[in-house]
Amino acid sequence: MNKSIILCGVGGQGTIMASRLIAAAAMEKGLDVRSAETIGMAQRGGSVFSHIRIGKDINSPLIAKGEADLIIGFEPAEAVRQLPYLRAGGAAAVSLRSVMPVSATIGKSVYPYDEIIDYLKSNVTRLTLVDSEAAAALLGSSRVLNVVLLGAAARSGELGIDEDALLSAIYKIIPEKFRQLNREALYYTKNN
Repeated sequence: MNKSIILCGVGGQGTIMASRLIAAAAMEKGLDVRSAETIGMAQRGGSVFSHIRIGKDINSPLIAKGEADLIIGFEPAEAVRQLPYLRAGGAAAVSLRSVMPVSATIGKSVYPYDEIIDYLKSNVTRLTLVDSEAAAALLGSSRVLNVVLLGAAARSGELGIDEDALLSAIYKIIPEKFRQLNREALYYTKNN
């Protein structure tokens, strides 16, 4: 089982932690893992993405255009930006919660939310949309969106790693005081 996965979002959404959890869960299963991250803009709320390749005899972490099996999008527009990397028939798990760019919040541009969601629906045949606002309300925190999305990706079967393996990684990496909340986030199932 070789998998090529791209995680994408904006700084502060937990994209890098999610990639660490996937890598830890895969290594626990005895699989090779290679990853590469772009985090330069993370502190400024800019684009953040990770490439993760899992399997046997993986030599490079970078995923070529048209070769990703799965995109996990923490923000809809960021997911659209990564779609050229998705292979034909690939899957995506995407949060419905948008993060407005600074230019849109000061009135210099617009964020075409409806068009972005429609574009995802039209261009990804195996798409899981996650109502992250509902998840945050139910869980009492928006800080676990990354784990909510990992759970959705695992349940879709596209991640290649099940929820139990991810839970084991959570218990190894996440500080004890946050483990129960992350466990609840992992098993959160209200998807659109």
